[in-house]
Amino acid sequence: MKLRSRLAIRCAKLTSILIKKMNRGSGVTLPGYVARIIDPNILNTMSKQVREKTIVTMGTNGKTTTNSILYHALKAEGKKVIINRTGANMMNGIISAFVLSTDKHGHLDADYACIEVDEIASVNVLPQLKPDCALLTNISRDQLDRFGEVDITYNKLKTAVTSVPDTTLIINCDDILSYSLAKDCGNSYVTYGISEQIFDDISRSEIRESIFCRSCGTKLEYEFFHYGQLGIYHCPNCGFKRPDPDYTTTNVVLKDELYSFDMEGMHIQSTARTPYNIYNTLSAYVALRALHAPQQHFQSMIESFDYGNNREDIFNINGARVQLHLSKNPIGFQQKVSLVLKDPKPKDIIIQINDTYQDGEDVSWLWDVDFQYLADANVSTILTNGTRRHDMGLRLKYEDIPCGSTTDLKQSVEDLTKNGTKNLYIIVNYSGLYRTNHLLNEMQKETEGELKS
Repeated sequence: MKLRSRLAIRCAKLTSILIKKMNRGSGVTLPGYVARIIDPNILNTMSKQVREKTIVTMGTNGKTTTNSILYHALKAEGKKVIINRTGANMMNGIISAFVLSTDKHGHLDADYACIEVDEIASVNVLPQLKPDCALLTNISRDQLDRFGEVDITYNKLKTAVTSVPDTTLIINCDDILSYSLAKDCGNSYVTYGISEQIFDDISRSEIRESIFCRSCGTKLEYEFFHYGQLGIYHCPNCGFKRPDPDYTTTNVVLKDELYSFDMEGMHIQSTARTPYNIYNTLSAYVALRALHAPQQHFQSMIESFDYGNNREDIFNINGARVQLHLSKNPIGFQQKVSLVLKDPKPKDIIIQINDTYQDGEDVSWLWDVDFQYLADANVSTILTNGTRRHDMGLRLKYEDIPCGSTTDLKQSVEDLTKNGTKNLYIIVNYSGLYRTNHLLNEMQKETEGELKS
């Protein structure tokens, strides 16, 4: 290793130590920035130390969960794995994941690297990382002020993928945008999809990101939709259609709020509470298969896997069941609405919408979500919270759904868990996720302490 690279690693580690000692954050981004300033090629240098394979996960929804499944699957096989665990998926965060995992000599002890990559950042990350496999979950609108319309995201991903022609793509062929990208890029690819309808009727009224053939522009015909533009499609003009996937799931059943399904001869009794996590599970499995990675313990691993990952956690506070969910774009939020509808019991809901840079400052996407379904969801109380709580409140009022607002999330949770339905849903976007998760954990501990005393 060059002296420059060793210096970059040492300075990055020192930066991380200082950040933690000063209590200025987790230190998962700035160390990568420091390392890159000293050695602009540090990511390429570090990636070459991975002994076997590097897998990147990209796409609008499902990246973090899918990447976590890959990580735990490989760990279950006894492999040493590098991961940007915190979801720091821009260039600096990815570099930090590598350099902070080295020993005192700057050497990396890793069989695999599982790296989540932001769609915009992929243009710069992939040429340096040169992954063996790139998994694409789906493509849809997200953070309009950063990404713009979906075609911009599509073009960025296409540029990134074509820069690494030897990388094998793992493609969700139910998504016409992802499948079209694979067809356009020239990389070898493997497809996955779900061939039976497992999503609710709510999906049929959603706004689609792409309903026109990417080849001839004719409006597509769908046998059915899963959600968004995902489904079984074909073009009545030129014949372009969703292919039979190389890998699929069957016999999907929801029982006692958990999904079971069959996949490659395995009957999986999962802990997944949402159907899109079936996609995440399938895609991770396909990536392992494509890389000829070991998967002898995949079934036992996935049947105990925690899909929550701080994004779908359940708490017990004051005798009430509190569910925390992340939603950051129209399709993601629509799935949370669908989840609420599946629960027939009376319920309370708090919706927190912020507009920081990581959330996206443009919240106009709220008008693309069909909130009308909440009117029939047996909801007792809806409160809005966050910097854009009034925007959220206005959106609900346009659907004639009564709601209040709150600036004190803790007090509102306290009131609703004590005096409400005992069934509380809290839906947040990015900037509120970890802060709210921490708050609910602390409140749960207080409840446990009161019970013990």
